[in-house]
Amino acid sequence: MPPRIAIIGAGFGGVAAAAALRKAGFHDFVLLEKADRLGGVWRDNAYPGCACDVPAPLYSFSFAPNPDWSRRFPPHSEILAYLHRCVTELGLTPHLRLGAEVTGAEWDEQRSCWRLAIADGTEVVADVLVPAVGQLSRPVIPLLPGAGQFRGPALHTARWDPALRIDGRRVAVVGTGASAIQLVPAIAGTAARVIVFQRSAPWTLPKPDRRYSALRRALYRRVPALMRPPRAGTWAMTVFTGAAVLGNRVAGAFLRTASRTQRWWQVRDPRLRAQVTPDEPMGCKRVLFTSAWLPTLARPDVDLVTTPIESVTPTGIRTTDGVEHPCDVLVYGTGFAATEFLTPMRVTGRGGAGLDEVWRDGAHAYLGMAVPGFPNMFLVYGPNTNTGNTSVVYFHESQARYIVQAVRALAAGAQPLDVRPEVAAAYDAELQSRLAGSVWTACSSWYRTPSGRIVTNWPGMAGEYRRRTARLRLGDFRAASRAGQS
Repeated sequence: MPPRIAIIGAGFGGVAAAAALRKAGFHDFVLLEKADRLGGVWRDNAYPGCACDVPAPLYSFSFAPNPDWSRRFPPHSEILAYLHRCVTELGLTPHLRLGAEVTGAEWDEQRSCWRLAIADGTEVVADVLVPAVGQLSRPVIPLLPGAGQFRGPALHTARWDPALRIDGRRVAVVGTGASAIQLVPAIAGTAARVIVFQRSAPWTLPKPDRRYSALRRALYRRVPALMRPPRAGTWAMTVFTGAAVLGNRVAGAFLRTASRTQRWWQVRDPRLRAQVTPDEPMGCKRVLFTSAWLPTLARPDVDLVTTPIESVTPTGIRTTDGVEHPCDVLVYGTGFAATEFLTPMRVTGRGGAGLDEVWRDGAHAYLGMAVPGFPNMFLVYGPNTNTGNTSVVYFHESQARYIVQAVRALAAGAQPLDVRPEVAAAYDAELQSRLAGSVWTACSSWYRTPSGRIVTNWPGMAGEYRRRTARLRLGDFRAASRAGQS
């Protein structure tokens, strides 16, 4: 009997896994999505200016190139529409179950299957569990004193209210990460005033965006092979930026020079230029592609505040120098709980072991997918599979191919697959050793747990990850028998 598969999450990762399974001839799977629409982060993030910061030719499935991108860095609405179209055209719609929030998953040792508890009281039983909830699904709002007494609208960029009025209002934006650097230029000039509260200045690089002409799109539709060179070119660019992040001196010096030149060219005020100059090594936090952020900060109706926040008041934000900055709307561009994988879902493996306890010192998984004691569970976008320089969709496809191999092995009669503890431990030790010498240890970021362990990022090039996941080795796994014994 073909294995039953439950995929949790209908974003890029979940769709990649579902598409690969269907192409391989497996049809007994369900794609569980807690929201009433698919899309993951591209559904949740709809703030003004929201767009991809990886060029579209690479931020798309290799098996589903899109000839209709309007520009190199498309807005979120186009990416969301692309994902919807993929689900339809790849025949995944019958497998999609919306409004199905998984609250818990438990390994049934007697029957060697996963039992998933759904918020509506129903249960899904599966032989293989594929959590694909991503790393950027749970917004973080800082615990600022007095936040509850603010009288105006207060929201996170990932929970944007489309009915929110910005025009003519004073907007305070807390944070200078990837969301804020897109939002602020989009609302400046519409809002009466924008006040940006910065804890640390981000490294930025010019965004080589451009519109795609109607002729170009028509040619792509007529001759799909023409889309391959731009994808290859984008890949080559990410190899260069990846080398810089991983310590290549020539590539690193080039990008630092490009960033400094951008600041010098776009910010002529010496005081403001000093404020936007990073004091941390390039790459220890996410490097941001933008050509609009710095000129926007120089606008007369935009204020950059670098003094730490003391508290939120009913009418604004007070900084530690005693100055109150009045505002009508408060926006948190403060990122996500990226290190808290699968939270708040309760996942229980062999012997009643809770995944939250196994991961209490930081998440870890063999190849970012398999955890000892949790048979037939394969994560997509799991621990240490984030990339700071290329498209995460490339990683999703690598994981999907690996999962297909696991399902094939199970379909051929293999016992439930439980990765050997010594294999997983050796892999984790290798990764942590390599990460200990990386630039990501140089500052505090969403890549790291409070203890300093890096649980999000892959320490090498994307090509290495593809090679290491190309073939499933059954010797890496021990059989979890029907009685749950090894």
